[in-house]
Amino acid sequence: MAEQGEQGDPAPGRAALVAEAAAVSRRCMASYALLTQAVADRLRLHPTDVQCLSLLGLETGSVTTGRIAELTGLTTGSATRLVDRLERAGYVVRRRDTEDRRRVLVEGVPERMRGFAAVWEESRGPWDELFQAYDESELALLVRHMNRTVELNTSRGARRPRG
Repeated sequence: MAEQGEQGDPAPGRAALVAEAAAVSRRCMASYALLTQAVADRLRLHPTDVQCLSLLGLETGSVTTGRIAELTGLTTGSATRLVDRLERAGYVVRRRDTEDRRRVLVEGVPERMRGFAAVWEESRGPWDELFQAYDESELALLVRHMNRTVELNTSRGARRPRG
């Protein structure tokens, strides 16, 4: 249970930590956005395209444009335009689903996806070192926090006004 101040309010130390966590979260998200922009610039892609490729790399097999919309929080129209850009850049191809000819699947072009993965792999070493500094319970807390952050960001993105 949280420490209580004289009036039953949370202890000032907790309030300061919550404020610091909020500020650090903003810095973390901003630094990640800037990293994504740097990778996008290097690959001559849009940052959203980079994030989509990253998410596609976590999927198993081909996906529909609807699934890309779900993963990215984009409308299906915006997801279609994103796939158009990635197809023009040579990262993905569209194929008819052999089981349902009405469905179009999007799949990564293996050699282009390997090149994309190599760019992200360059930053993996420092991340691995960072994670090695934590024990198992701390890593479990970080994983829970990151999963909750993904859920929160996904739900907030889904509620944003569409215009």
